[in-house]
Amino acid sequence: MEENSYLKYPRRILMTADTVGGVWTYSLNLAKALAKFNVQVYLATMGSLPNEKQKKQAAQIPNLTLHSSDYALEWMENPWEGVDKAGPWLMDLQKLINPDLIHLNNYCHGHLDWKAPVMMVCHSCVFSWWENVIGSTPPEHYQEYFTRVQRGLQAADLVVAPSRDMLQSISRIYGELANKIVIPNGGEPVTIERDEKQDVIFSMGRLWDSAKNIESLNRVAGDLSWPVVIAGDDAVPGSSENSTFTNVTYTGKLDQDEVNGWLAKASIYALPARYEPFGLSILEAAHAGCTLVLGDIPSLRENWIGAAFFVEPGNLEALKYTLETLIQRPELRKKYAERAAIRAKAFTTKRMANLYLEKYEELLNAPRLTAPKSAAKSVTLPNT
Repeated sequence: MEENSYLKYPRRILMTADTVGGVWTYSLNLAKALAKFNVQVYLATMGSLPNEKQKKQAAQIPNLTLHSSDYALEWMENPWEGVDKAGPWLMDLQKLINPDLIHLNNYCHGHLDWKAPVMMVCHSCVFSWWENVIGSTPPEHYQEYFTRVQRGLQAADLVVAPSRDMLQSISRIYGELANKIVIPNGGEPVTIERDEKQDVIFSMGRLWDSAKNIESLNRVAGDLSWPVVIAGDDAVPGSSENSTFTNVTYTGKLDQDEVNGWLAKASIYALPARYEPFGLSILEAAHAGCTLVLGDIPSLRENWIGAAFFVEPGNLEALKYTLETLIQRPELRKKYAERAAIRAKAFTTKRMANLYLEKYEELLNAPRLTAPKSAAKSVTLPNT
């Protein structure tokens, strides 16, 4: 880009992502929505190599080019060798692509020698996860994670989060940020036959992640009048450990078409989460006409108040009572399914893309800071 030129939208974006969780879906949704603006997205993935279904998903998006690696993600156990090796790989991609803008969906590479403006999106973090799920600050050996995340955040030109609650948590934990904004995630309804709703409660997510609290559903399922079906990955990344579910029907990890099929069938979608900065699966369920039963946490109330039922994450009796009440009261289910579907219309990929494009434009046409990124102010590790 010439020094005095005006570039309304980036033509080439280098975006990072992982293949493990919701960031993959978010990245593909955003890339697809950017296609009509002639924005090319070069997606650099880490964590694990994409599987065949994921490769097929990516190949169906004409403006998306996939660059894959299996470098460790910063939240994994002992990741730093892989995180450090990913740095030169990303720099090589920058040289190859010559992007107009860098869109990072991780933290620890924010300080690299980027030649274009850097937007960093906070989808979750270990410290806010630990606070909400464990109820304390992480142990001392997470100091390295804290230091690297803080350095990456303070090096970014703009920090984005999908909810106010998440953005406030990031600012409180890692230090105040000069340039930050909330941009909610987006999704699109799929073509389904809502008249075919069945007597089924459905849930999905990373089953090994205590933040999702899907184990609570397993514990109450045997006392409910309807069957409970759960989907997702039960294997902890980098470990042979698996989650065990005995009172529910477990489908395993599903592709998007299979997920859509279950959402079309399910009358109730339950995710009594302890920690969920946005919740793309909740949005998908709302679009599909499901009644929502969610964990009573600030981020979910922020988006779904008045359109969902909220249950304290650790209260099994309340979860059981709420689900059984909805089972017995079809008119109440219908009322709240309609409310959820209406609320979901506020979270579309079109709106998400437009908000990102607005911020891309601001970043591209604002003067870059000349101070070295390593000069970012330090903030000490929070006390337990």
